[in-house]
Amino acid sequence: MAQATLTITMPEQVWIQQLSTAYPTATFRVLAAVPGSETGFALVRIAGPDAGNAVEDMEDHPQITELTLAQWSDDEATVHFETTEPLLLFSSRESGMPIELPVEIIDGEATVEVTGSRDRLARLAEQLEQFGLQYRIEHVRERLHESQLLSERQLEVVVAAVEEGYYDTPRRCSLTELAGELGIAKSTCSETLHRAEEAIIKRFVGDLPGIGANDSLEDQLATG
Repeated sequence: MAQATLTITMPEQVWIQQLSTAYPTATFRVLAAVPGSETGFALVRIAGPDAGNAVEDMEDHPQITELTLAQWSDDEATVHFETTEPLLLFSSRESGMPIELPVEIIDGEATVEVTGSRDRLARLAEQLEQFGLQYRIEHVRERLHESQLLSERQLEVVVAAVEEGYYDTPRRCSLTELAGELGIAKSTCSETLHRAEEAIIKRFVGDLPGIGANDSLEDQLATG
């Protein structure tokens, strides 16, 4: 499976873009959401000094057809509402790609994480573009279980290397000593460690934010 983090900018005519840019210090955190046939329903927590003003503007916005205040304090409010423009929900529904919650929206930008097949991710990209949502890629990577990253033999050698102090500074165990402890040839030990280190380092670098962020989602899915 592939895992992607996207930063999405809503069209200017959509209520969440208008409100979040009008109150740039407020954080709109989507806690739960579900699409209807033509509308969407969500539970959102608004935090910041302008939370009260943001809720009032939501109540008056024509794209918010229903709003119920669930919780209220001086600088935080939780509201349940219905909107006629749930573009993220529609993109998710049409592509068959669930969006992981919560989703945070600050100053017009939503940070979204999704996990699924590469085909589904490509469909999500198509739907975002179809609904007029601009996006940039923070990262795309394969979501592998640890057991898929290293072979059993590689895992055995790496664990032994850590336990024997091979990776300590200064080293408490040489490559020759490690190979002897494992009962294998020094060349075999070196090759196994190198392949394991390659997999671990590439996985680490692939997880760094911004790697490949200038490529389109389709390009990253094709080359990943």
